[in-house]
Parts: sequence; C-alpha cells; structure tokens
Amino acid sequence: MLELKKGEDILAVVGGVTDLAQARKVFAAKLDDINLQKLSLIQNEEALIKVANTIVMGKPDNVFVDTGSKEDVQWIREYSLKKGEEKKLAKEGHTIHFDLPQDQARLVNQTYYIINPGEKMSSLAKTVLRSEALEYVKTYMPGIMAGKTLIVGFYSRGPVGAEAAIPAIEMSSSGYVLHSAELLYRNCYKDFDAEAKRAGLFFTNVHAEGNNTPADVPNARIFMDRSWMTTFATFCTYAGNTLLLKKGNHRFSVDYATYYKLEEQLSEHMFITGVTGPGGRKTFFAGAAPSGCGKTTTAMVGSDFIGDDLAQMWIDNDGVLRAINPEKGIFGIVEDVNQEGDPHLMKCLRGDGTEVIWSNVLVADGVPHWVGNGEEHPDRGINFQGEWFKGKTDADGKPIPMSHKNSRCTLQASAIANHATELSESPAGAPIKVITYSGRDSDTMPPVWVAKNPDEGVAIGASIVSKATATEVGATGVNRQPWANAPFIPGALADYMKAQFVFFNSSKFTAETRPVMAGLNYFLTHGNRGGSGDKLLGEKKDVKVWLGWLELFANGDVKAISTPIGYLPQYEDLVKLFQTIDKEYPKSLYVQQFSLYIDKIVARLDLQYAAYSKEAEIPAKLFEVYEKQKQELLQLKEKFGPIVAIDNYCS
Repeated sequence: MLELKKGEDILAVVGGVTDLAQARKVFAAKLDDINLQKLSLIQNEEALIKVANTIVMGKPDNVFVDTGSKEDVQWIREYSLKKGEEKKLAKEGHTIHFDLPQDQARLVNQTYYIINPGEKMSSLAKTVLRSEALEYVKTYMPGIMAGKTLIVGFYSRGPVGAEAAIPAIEMSSSGYVLHSAELLYRNCYKDFDAEAKRAGLFFTNVHAEGNNTPADVPNARIFMDRSWMTTFATFCTYAGNTLLLKKGNHRFSVDYATYYKLEEQLSEHMFITGVTGPGGRKTFFAGAAPSGCGKTTTAMVGSDFIGDDLAQMWIDNDGVLRAINPEKGIFGIVEDVNQEGDPHLMKCLRGDGTEVIWSNVLVADGVPHWVGNGEEHPDRGINFQGEWFKGKTDADGKPIPMSHKNSRCTLQASAIANHATELSESPAGAPIKVITYSGRDSDTMPPVWVAKNPDEGVAIGASIVSKATATEVGATGVNRQPWANAPFIPGALADYMKAQFVFFNSSKFTAETRPVMAGLNYFLTHGNRGGSGDKLLGEKKDVKVWLGWLELFANGDVKAISTPIGYLPQYEDLVKLFQTIDKEYPKSLYVQQFSLYIDKIVARLDLQYAAYSKEAEIPAKLFEVYEKQKQELLQLKEKFGPIVAIDNYCS
C-alpha cells in the first residue's frame, strides 16, 4: 500500500520553509511587485510553501510566475531564446532545441523512485532510499539556479474539472521546459486552488539544468518521491526527463489510481482516438503501445484524434468508460513521420501557422530535416552532435544519422486537422468502447485479435513485448512491456495487475458498455511467416483497416472466428475494408498474417508465465488464462500440426 506524506518531505527539509508566514517573507525578498501580485492569487498554503522552498533551495536571481497569459507565454519564449536554449528557424513560430549528446532520451539508469524502507515496489523499478535521495539533493541542488530565473507554472493534467484530472506545479530554471509545458499542458493558474481542493492533491515538480555541460550529465538524476508526489530533475534538458508533468507525474497518477482509486480510475500509457464507422457513427479507442511501436501513427489515423501518449480513465454513473488526455499537445518522435503515413501531422510541420519546438533534428538554412521524412535531404547542416555532413562517422566509425532516432516535435494537438478539440477539452471525457494493446512483434501474434472476456483482455495487456528503442538511454534487446506502462508503474506489479482485473471486471459496466479489449501487431515480417527477408507484411496505411474492423466488431456489425487466443476477423470483412484504402488484399496474405504458429505462441506464453512467476502475489487469474490458452493451442497442434492455417480452425 502506498502511504502518502510518509517520511521526510525532502523539499521542505532542504528549503527549511515550514509555514505560510515564512513563505511570504521569501516571496517578498525574491519576487518583484508584478510577480508578487500574480502569486497572490494562489491561496493554497501547501503549494505556496513548496514554491518558497524551491526558491530557497535553488537560489535563483529572479522568479517569474506564469499565469498563462499571452504576455507571460511570450516572455517565456523570449527567455528561452535569450538563454540559447532555443533558436529561431526559418518558419514563423518554429524553434530548434538541442539536448546534449549524452542527454537525448530518458536516462533510465539515473531515474529513481524515492521510497521508504520496506515498501513493495515493481521489480522493474529502480529505487533509492529517502535518506540517500535527501543526501543527493542537499549536495547538488542548493544554489543550482544561481544566475537564472525560476519560472513557476500552475497546470492541470486534463481538462479542468474532469473526474480524473489532477493539478500540478512545474518549477524550472529552463525556458525551454516551460515553453514546452505551455504547448503540452493546460495552464490552470486561475483555477489551481479550486482544482487542488476538488482533486484532494496536486503534484510538485522541480527541475534545474545547472550549467548544462557533458561533464554534468553523470550527476544527473530524476527522482520521483512517491509519498510526497514530488519530482526532482537535475543536470539534464531532454523533455522526457525534465518536463516532469509528463512521465514523472504519470507515475504518480498510476500509483494514485492503483492504491486510492481501485475500480474507480486507471492511469494508462495510451493514445485516445475516434474512428468513424457506418452512418457517421463515432467509436472511441484507447490504446497502449511502447515507444516506437506505432502509437502516434495509430492515434493519428483516427478521424477524431484526442491524444497520442497518456490517458486518465474512469467509469461514469451510466457504466460508460471515459477517458481524458492529461495533455493538450504532442511531444512526438519525428523519425519516419512522412506525408504517406502522417499527412495531418506533416501539414503542421511543413505548413504555416503552427508553433513547433523541434529537438535534435538536422537544421540546414533554418529548415529542419529528419530521417524517414520522404524528402530530399541536404548534405550538411547542424544536428544533435554539432556540425554534420553526409558520411560523417562517430569515434567507433559508425555513420552518424542526420537526426537522432529520438528527435522530437512539440506542438499543440489542436493544430492537427483531425483533432477533436471540443471533446478533448470536455471534462466529461471521451466514451471509450475499444481498448488495444500492441508491441513490436515480428514473428508471433497476428495483426489484430480480440479477447473473449475481460480476464483475457488484461492478459493481452500484461503480455506486450517490444524491442528497446532510442527513447531510453542504456536500454537494449527485446523487452517485456506489460501494458506499455511498466516503466511507469512504481508499486508492485501484482498490485497494478489486480487493479486492472478489478477495473475491467467491474459490475459498473453493462454488457453494452463493457469495452472490447484487443491486441494489435503491425510488425510481422515475410521471413517469419513462410517467406524471406525482414520486410513487413503490412504497411502504415493498413492501420486504418485493423481499427476499422475493431470498430465494426465492437458495434456488432461483423462476426469473428473463435480461436484459443481470441476472436480473429473473417477474410471477407477485411477485403471490404482494404478497398476503402484502395488496396487489394489477397487471400494468401490473409493466411500469412492470421495463421496460428502454435510453437511460437506457446513459447511466448511460457516466457510470460515464467517471468510473472518470479513476481510475488500475481493474481492467479493471469496464470489461468495462460494455461487455458496453452492447452487449447496444443490440442490444435495435435490435430493440425505446428502451423494452423486459418481455414482449418474456422471450418
């Protein structure tokens, strides 16, 4: 069980401010009249004390309170440019930010949960005892903002007033970080006190980049204090490490939902998008996928896009699953973003009128370029490691790509043509009818399959696998990625899994409102399905077909084939859907994609069974699902052999 406000509050210990009177003295000494006046609107005592402690600890030269006004946001833009954190590009409203070569992704080996002695944690979580974290903060953070301005912003992780929205404070000496926050989150300065009261809590985030030199990066730390819902980040600028409202606060939301909102809420690493079905019907999806597994592409394919990364979910009074995007913008990987697969996003990136912060791409003559954009590339320019030219190699003789694999674009989602802005900003949330889980699987699972019941649906989420991607510094190989949320689950996996089983089996759902739960896999290759080579069996535009079929299935418009792993689509239904994207779909390809490779699926089940057997107190339901599927698959193998063609098991 997570116990809030247990142990010493590190920020309070280092800052030394314990009451409102002391806080007001700090403000009077450090804030000018304008910013003192702005801060006076905030009356939440706990919040004010945290701001004061950050000021005392960091010792900034100045403090700027961001109210979200046009004037304040423009000040932040100019501050970031003045500091050199961003530079203007040729297109109006576009800027470039370069992270240090050593700080291009999540610093997984330098990211820790601050815990109290004896707390149960996920086996996948890196932890540090409170006493050790306190020692680090005492050593490295006093005076870390000297010579800089501390910017204080008040935000909501979701539309103000939404059931699952939680307010947060972001404090940083980086203009780039707060500029990004203004694009990605809803400034709730005027509503902060009311939102903190409604939610019963708020998150606190403190970031300081220090001198931002390569020598500092080994000392970088991202600490997440579970008990006090406070994050600290030092000596880094990559937004995944420093924009703590994102994955840092997502971790707190996961904790809070798991331990304090059982059967009421879930906090997931999921996109939210709507698909238009027959007669203009709108069906909304939420889907989990690790980075590099097509999550943004899937979200963008929807006719009513809401978010590409995170989802806060709850069950409303009518038994309908609802979801909000805690963000209002996109911090998206740009590698392989191109006109064919991502036309809506490309219009924002190459057209006029959209504010975009680029990071770690190649810049030539003020224009950003990136790998996989389908355009003609310059032979030289400036990129994430300095001056670049075609054929340049690193110290090991390896070619340096023109853009980093984890290069990003940051923009407001409302700029995208298919964004459902009105619904996205509604506190009521989007009604979710389909949940999907996908990984990066070249040889085992079909492109789409549907769980027969909630328990099997939870098992699909628990069983995601993926290759490590460039979003994590120091990660390699093929990894298990439970729910694509495992890096962000602080507590014991057993507790999180129990919350999943309880939520999706909730009696609050009716037969009509209980969501369909499905698996997606875009990465089957010819070589693993009876052919040769590593070429994919599908392409980006096929995503529309798989979502389209799920939309029809969820609304009872098509029947499916029952198999041990779940329900699979019928060929005739897919042919019609492929016609809508002007593509032929031969029966031979259908057979390749949907035949059951029994030994591979059984091996995958055994892998998951063995891995979860090492975790304490995992719900027995998971093992029951695995064992049932395994036995049914082995019976099929005995009857038809190791590769069961779809015609065999649908006859």
